[in-house]
Amino acid sequence: MVEFITVPYDQELGEIGVISDTHIPGRGRFIPPEVFRRFDGVKLILHAGDLIDDQIIEELQTIAPVEAVAGNMDPPHLQNRLGMVKLIKAANVSIGLLHGDLIGRRADPEQLGGIFNPEKPDAVIFGHLHEPISKLYNGILFFNPGSAIDPRRRSEPTCGRLSINGKNIKGEIIYV
Repeated sequence: MVEFITVPYDQELGEIGVISDTHIPGRGRFIPPEVFRRFDGVKLILHAGDLIDDQIIEELQTIAPVEAVAGNMDPPHLQNRLGMVKLIKAANVSIGLLHGDLIGRRADPEQLGGIFNPEKPDAVIFGHLHEPISKLYNGILFFNPGSAIDPRRRSEPTCGRLSINGKNIKGEIIYV
């Protein structure tokens, strides 16, 4: 069983920006300006790992509070600071957040969702694949925003946005 950090939020979340695999400064120099434009008005930003540099959190915090987890490429100080797996519990939903390297290169919903047992999150946000995914499985939204910096098998970089209305979560892949 994987240990996860529970992060409580007393408010409803509404709109959430989602980003992963920024790899700055290794594979890019900066977050594309379009990401900041598309995240305008969100209540929270989730970063699903492989930030590489703490500065990414500070830049994203100019838009909204940021919750992030470390990925396999993050240095030890970020792994210690951020942790590898979080469960965000808001007034209306719970969202699991991890990078995905805990289970290898597969995006298997059973494995991803099982990491949060005995909790059953309403959504599981993950990265690592650099490919966008948005699918519902057994009532849970599995969402990978892809990479806004280093896309794979795609011609365009992506990030994502979650819209939450009550217990209903809708994921949108955004091409930047």
